[in-house]
Amino acid sequence: MADSAGVRAPVAMFAFSRPSTTERVFDVVRAARPSRLFLVCDGARADHAGEAERVQTVRGLLERVDWPCEVERNYAEANLGCRRRISSGIDWVFTRTEEAIFLEDDTLVDASFFPFCDELLERYRDDDRVQLIGGYNMLGRGPRGGASYWCSAHARIWGWASWRRAWQGYDVTMAAWPAAKEMPAWTTRTANERALWLNFLDAVKAGTVDTWDAQLALHAWMAGRVTLIPRTSLVTNIGFGADSTNTHAPAFPGPPVEAMRFPLVHPAGLAPDTRLDAAWIRREIARGAAFRRRWVLRGRRVKRLMTRAMTWVRGR
Repeated sequence: MADSAGVRAPVAMFAFSRPSTTERVFDVVRAARPSRLFLVCDGARADHAGEAERVQTVRGLLERVDWPCEVERNYAEANLGCRRRISSGIDWVFTRTEEAIFLEDDTLVDASFFPFCDELLERYRDDDRVQLIGGYNMLGRGPRGGASYWCSAHARIWGWASWRRAWQGYDVTMAAWPAAKEMPAWTTRTANERALWLNFLDAVKAGTVDTWDAQLALHAWMAGRVTLIPRTSLVTNIGFGADSTNTHAPAFPGPPVEAMRFPLVHPAGLAPDTRLDAAWIRREIARGAAFRRRWVLRGRRVKRLMTRAMTWVRGR
């Protein structure tokens, strides 16, 4: 666990062009006082007015390191986009350290997230059954029996930690897809799991969705590894909105953030909790359907307003 001097593991923070969310996340990192800090930032897009200034503001915020800390920076001169910037940034971090805690500029974590990651990074450092340690629990509940965390077959990345040994083999190009559809890593997934992931994986492979985390989920499946999920959510996403890369829709009501209790109670084994995974999958499918309904209804309202406007114009 982390001692009073601060979090033991290195922290890697990824940012881009959102000063308000970056400042809030960085303040939490500052309070954790890591002894090593990796800062990764994308470059501005030339066709987005004012973005270069916002990027510079963000980088200025990241310079406010006022505690004893070894800081390393990986700042892109030109815009790489979400997929290339984050994946290449993680590649870079793991050339510098064997393990790290990862935060993006919209993942606001509870202070207990850091000692939670510290303890599990050490406990499972050499256990190849574990892909990563997650901080977000959409369900807001844990396993039967009172363990502090549970094992999921699905990688989650809103605040996470991992090791170089688990990142090795990650492929941002998804060369294994779609051939993996014929392999047990995919065919043994439930019908709901396949329904949730199929279109997303296809879109990422085709390049129509600019992200890097679908590749991590596929990597974990192919390796047969689990993600460790806290029994209460330790993170909230504050980045929903028009200026985000992939979370444009209005924020959905996630579970309240609750501090982790220590000492941790470890589960008896590392098999995926199929009950909690199934509940999460159902929740994700329902949330996706709700978003689709919302956008369909919004489209219908816009169409009605346009029809009324055209009727009014023609009647003048």
